[in-house]
Amino acid sequence: DRALTVFSPDGKLFQIDYAFEAVKKGAATVGVKGASCVVLGVERKAVAKLQEARTIRKVVKIDDKITLAFAGLTADARVLVSRARVEAQSYRLTCEDDPSVEYMARYLARLQQRYTQRGGVRPFGVSSILAGFDATTGKPLTYQIDPSGTYFSWKANAIGGRNQKSMREFLEKEWKPTLTDDEAVDLCVKTLLEVVDSGAKNMEVVLLRYDQETKEQTETTLDDEKLDAIIAAIEAEREEPGQGGAAEAKDAEMKDAPAS
Repeated sequence: DRALTVFSPDGKLFQIDYAFEAVKKGAATVGVKGASCVVLGVERKAVAKLQEARTIRKVVKIDDKITLAFAGLTADARVLVSRARVEAQSYRLTCEDDPSVEYMARYLARLQQRYTQRGGVRPFGVSSILAGFDATTGKPLTYQIDPSGTYFSWKANAIGGRNQKSMREFLEKEWKPTLTDDEAVDLCVKTLLEVVDSGAKNMEVVLLRYDQETKEQTETTLDDEKLDAIIAAIEAEREEPGQGGAAEAKDAEMKDAPAS
């Protein structure tokens, strides 16, 4: 039952389950789709004091117009990214056009699925979120690809980390289709703050925009100063008492007031 090509009596392939466990041990990764943007955020793990932090990248470009964020084994992800880049260039050469986000998601899913039904190999311990825009309508697109070889389109999603379920539940409560660029960034950062310590050094956030007039796509990595300002604003908002908190404070004040 432990072999990759043998099903267990209850219909499972254990090696694929173990690959999902490898993803859970990876860094938390969040993808949020706004009205005209996509925001990708990843948790930054602590690095050695003398290690160059800039050499550790969890958000990479597959093509000029497609960006990928991953959770899981970095070495496995490097192989997938390299194969995906070659496929994207091959598509450009053959079709003389940009590969679509769905095409690249389908290619990665097909590649990962091949490694679930052959002997002598193991599944990739990587889940990824692919982001870009529709070439015709300019609408933002995000796809998640799993170690099993399945892929789905999402409005917002979280992968990796031990608390991905709570992050996904938070996104379900807070996401809305009319998110502006700033609101999408705030939601992404808030979701990451559910599992990581406060501070820009603990996360990396990338904003993808599409200009409907010029038909140009831009990608911006938020610097630490910008992230610190966003985090400070979020924490200040959380500390402010809501309507319920104000009512409770008023009740306490009335209780403490001496009887006349």
